[in-house]
Parts: sequence; C-alpha cells; structure tokens
Amino acid sequence: MRKFFLILFLLLLAVGAFVAYKIIGPAINNPDKKYLYIPTGATYQQVKDSLAKNGILDGFFWFDKVAGIGKYPQHVKAGKYKVPDGMSLYHLVKKLRSGRQEPVNLVITKLRTKEDLAKRIGKLFETDSLRAIAFLSNNDTLQHFQLDSNTVLTEVLPDTYTFFWTSSMHDIFNKLARYHDKFWNEERRAKAAQLGFSPKQIYIIASIVEEETNKQDDKGKIASVYMNRLKKGMRLEADPTVKFALKDFGLTRIYHKHLDAGSPYNTYRNAGLPPGPICTPSLKTLDAVLNAPQTDYIFFVAKPDFSGYSNFSSNYNQHQVYANLYRTALDSLQKTRNNNSQKE
Repeated sequence: MRKFFLILFLLLLAVGAFVAYKIIGPAINNPDKKYLYIPTGATYQQVKDSLAKNGILDGFFWFDKVAGIGKYPQHVKAGKYKVPDGMSLYHLVKKLRSGRQEPVNLVITKLRTKEDLAKRIGKLFETDSLRAIAFLSNNDTLQHFQLDSNTVLTEVLPDTYTFFWTSSMHDIFNKLARYHDKFWNEERRAKAAQLGFSPKQIYIIASIVEEETNKQDDKGKIASVYMNRLKKGMRLEADPTVKFALKDFGLTRIYHKHLDAGSPYNTYRNAGLPPGPICTPSLKTLDAVLNAPQTDYIFFVAKPDFSGYSNFSSNYNQHQVYANLYRTALDSLQKTRNNNSQKE
C-alpha cells in the first residue's frame, strides 16, 4: 500500500511539475523581438489570432487555461506590447491583462509640412496618417490652441516625445502644446516682444533662417536681415520660401522662372511673413533669432568660397559686389562639373 501511495505521490508531483512548467516555464517563441499590437476594441480571439500570425505562440490550450484563470478574456486592453523570447504564459497574460504596454518615442527633427508630421505619427501610432492630417487641418479643432492649418506647426518643437501606441491625436498634440508653452517662458516672450514680434512670428522667421544656413553663428545675423526688411516694409525675398511654395525642396539654385510661384508662401511676390512656417526650426535657431544682434543689414548672400557662411551688407551696391562674386564662383563650379561629366 505504501508503495502505491508513493507512486501516486510521484505521479502527482510529476503532473504538477508539468503543469507548472507549462504555466511559468518558457513558452514564447519570439527570437525576432516582434511587438504584439492589440488594436482598440480587439477581442480575445483577435489577440490569439495575432499571437498565432506572428508565430509567437503555436498552441493555445495552456494559454486559454491561464487566461481563463486570470479572467483576461474579459479584460483585453489595446496597446503595443513587448513580448520577450522565452517569456512564460503567466507573465504574458499578466502583462496583457494589466495593459503594461511599451512606450513609443516620437522623434521630431526638421519637418517641412504638416503632412510630414502626419506621416510620422501614422507610422508610430494606432491612429493613421489620414486621421492625423484631418486633425492638423481642422481649423475648428485648432482654434482651441489659437492656431489654424497654416500656423499649426508653430506649436511643434523638435525633440523626443514619449507616448503610448494608443495615444489619440488629441493626446499627442496636447503634449506638444505643453512643451511649446514650457519653451515660451516669460523671458523668451519678453525677448520676442522687445523685437516687435509674437512667438508665432519668431517661429516663422526661425523656420526661414533654419532653411537658409547650417552655420549657427550666422543665424542671428540672417534673422536681423529679415527683421530689418519687415520693419522697413520690404519684401523678404527669401529663397527657401520659393522652394516651399513650389514644394520642390531639392532645388539648389533659384532662377527668375521660379519667382512667379503663385503661393502666399512666395515672399518674392507677397509682402510680410508667409502665413505659416516652412519647417520646424531647431531650438537653437529659435534662440538665435530671439538673440539676434541689432544690425543695419538688409542683404546677404553666400560667400564664394562655399564655406556655408554669408556676406552681409547694408546697401544694394555692396550686395551686388558680393552677389556677383558668388554667381561667378557658382558658374565656375558648374562648368567644372560639366567638364568632368563629359570626360567620364
């Protein structure tokens, strides 16, 4: 009899160990580190279908048992979930039931259009690019932020923002707006007012400066040129606004044929600032504009050494001298390239 009970005990122990292994032992097959995406409103069956489709789980007998005990089928939560290779069913169900999803980083560098922002959001979040652009183009919605479809990007500052995959456009934009308000503190607002511009106008000027040069120590001087022109009632005549008007950002040289672009963003044809920014300028560029030196510069043109720096002048005659030097250097460079191309 003792032998029988011993065998029974060992058998129960083996069964218990087997069940425990199935529940808390390694069960997840995910060597490629795929994320599990559960959309809003998904059912328990759809979660299982996704696990099967991605090859994360082969069978669902034990998953169903663990999920049933944990009442997960009644508590499916949407999100982006990290499912490590070798994870147990117990920890998988616990994570999914708690809704402990992975954060998503929205990295904003230089964007030129609200469509660019919508595409980036559509790639990272559950909301797609169509819903994103609809939000960014809805003047009724944007009125809450004192924005419209032209100025909407003035609320967007380059940085890294952390969200969840399920974040709505309202969630995303509210966080961007909070960061914007934090950047525009009393000191920066006072500097803008002292220059005679609003934060939105400073942002638009900075967006043009951002497209004009990569040289940080030239940005303030270029900003002074544009602010001087605005105060004198002159047209900005900024080449980057022509590229934006044409939506041809690959243009390396602006010719007279480009200057007739029929767009409110073409500052060769229209006085004042364009109706919105032409890119999202860096924080350094924004500060360079806010701290622009007081100058009498009205003109600038790239230096003929192609260093990326510019020559500045306060009168047209001096500007023409600098401009001719640059045009000559540019024509010479083009001629050299053409000759080298013919030789090849």
